Amino acid sequence: MKKTDNLVWVIYDIVSDKIRRKLVKATKKTGLYRVQKSVFLGSINRNDLDELALIVDELIDKKKDSVYIFPMCEADFKKVILKGQAFDKKMVSDEIKSLIF
Repeated sequence: MKKTDNLVWVIYDIVSDKIRRKLVKATKKTGLYRVQKSVFLGSINRNDLDELALIVDELIDKKKDSVYIFPMCEADFKKVILKGQAFDKKMVSDEIKSLIF
């Protein structure tokens, strides 16, 4: 993770399949990794984070959908407790895996 990047969780609940697919595409395009069906994680620079937030604003139905974008510092991320299935290691980059393990 570069010093200018932010570690970010993106969590969503989107009603429309079409809108959900567009959000997934935009999220992957920023370099985030899918860690569950509706959860992405990764490092992202501030400009890309702002752009993603604008895309979310344009895509979602604010009365039906919800998207949470949580920035997290590396120190706090290292304190995350993972239980059960946790992440599919194949879907998460070596960079993120090295922070977790």
